[in-house]
Amino acid sequence: MKRTLLIARREFAAYAKTVGFWLSLLAFPIFGVLGGAIPVLMKTSEPIRQVVVVEEGPQASGLAAAVQNALREDQARREKRRQEAEAKIQAAAGGTAGGQAAKGALSGLDGPRMTFVAPPADLTAAAPGEAREEIARRYLGDEVAGPDRLDAVVLLNRADGQPTARVWSRRATDTSVERFVRTALKDEWRREVFREAGIDATVVSTTEAFQPEVTTLSPKSASGGEVSFRDQLPGIIGLVSGFILWSLIITGASILLNSVMEEKSNKILEVLLSSASATEILAGKVLGVAFLTMTVLLVWGGIGAAGLIAGLPQYAGMIGEVLLEGGLLGYFAIYAVGGYLMYAVLFAAIGAFCETPRDAQTLMGPIMMILVVPLLVMQMAIRTPDAPVVQIMSWIPFFTPFLMSARAPSDPPMIEIVGTMAGMFAFALLMVWVAGRAFRAGALSDVKLSWKAFGAAIGRGR
Repeated sequence: MKRTLLIARREFAAYAKTVGFWLSLLAFPIFGVLGGAIPVLMKTSEPIRQVVVVEEGPQASGLAAAVQNALREDQARREKRRQEAEAKIQAAAGGTAGGQAAKGALSGLDGPRMTFVAPPADLTAAAPGEAREEIARRYLGDEVAGPDRLDAVVLLNRADGQPTARVWSRRATDTSVERFVRTALKDEWRREVFREAGIDATVVSTTEAFQPEVTTLSPKSASGGEVSFRDQLPGIIGLVSGFILWSLIITGASILLNSVMEEKSNKILEVLLSSASATEILAGKVLGVAFLTMTVLLVWGGIGAAGLIAGLPQYAGMIGEVLLEGGLLGYFAIYAVGGYLMYAVLFAAIGAFCETPRDAQTLMGPIMMILVVPLLVMQMAIRTPDAPVVQIMSWIPFFTPFLMSARAPSDPPMIEIVGTMAGMFAFALLMVWVAGRAFRAGALSDVKLSWKAFGAAIGRGR
């Protein structure tokens, strides 16, 4: 036992004392925050396009007003949705902090980011066709600078009585104005058709503006009726827990694989075998990397908790309640132990046969394909945790830790919780036995890794 603990301490210190480990440890939450913030920042930093609308002759009369009205209606509709979303977040958070924090992100997603300006006199005075389009090119090019430069010129017309448009854009890749104009003209044509059919335009606009009020209710909600954000939070936490557990287990197992490969290629593993048994070395390495993985989890959890408490204290309270009720933290810990044990000993056994990452690709390819499966199914588990495919796959030990972590907040039957845990740990013990024999055989072997060599090592155990 003493030698096992010494090897575990050595394994932990080999990574924990390096600067690169802590930099990579902090990189995950930083990139996680940036991944959510960058789309919002990109949208809010997007400039407001200066757009002019010109009607190409009397047959296009009314189309410019229709497009401008469409923009005003769209902005009013988005503003109303933003206010409703803020009210819901504020009510769910129990105060103003949650709503104020979400206000910037919600308002930054409003769009389209454009405004209609008065067309230049020379543009409207020019004859339709090439002369007018030549002037449009000038205002959209680099010749005109400052407030006079335009981002888009919309030339409206009719063909066979139907609205058409030619949209000149300053950037060839910018299609936002074109998409908006297309939708506005489509709506205007529908209104015209209705008017010709004798249907009042007011009835048409009122019907299009109607937004039904739909309330979601469930007997399993906290209030026994209307579903709130607090009721949806357990499912979100379950999905996040599954992804975090997947990341932790794969990170720890990969560290173990690289550690064993490096020590075998440098003949350090042979030196260790001269003073400790293969079982003690394997146990020490698995235990040391487990401490390392636990450190990663504590740092990530500490950063997340500090960020929530400082920025969104109401959300922090709700998340704390969800984690503490129903034993979610206990489930997470149990599935983390079982999942890590299965994959850690397997990766360590593979590493004992390899001296370079290229040698490990023979077995690592199929294993990584298996590990992609729970990532796809976990997204289904948050919406339909009782779906037959999710339930069946939860009983497969390789998938159990991730899928059951995602399903735990939905209160699966106790028989499934106990049964999947028992199956997972039984399979983990089998993996320990199999990987132990393979590790013992591969530690001093010069045989290149293959399925045949791996299977023979397990069968002989030497």
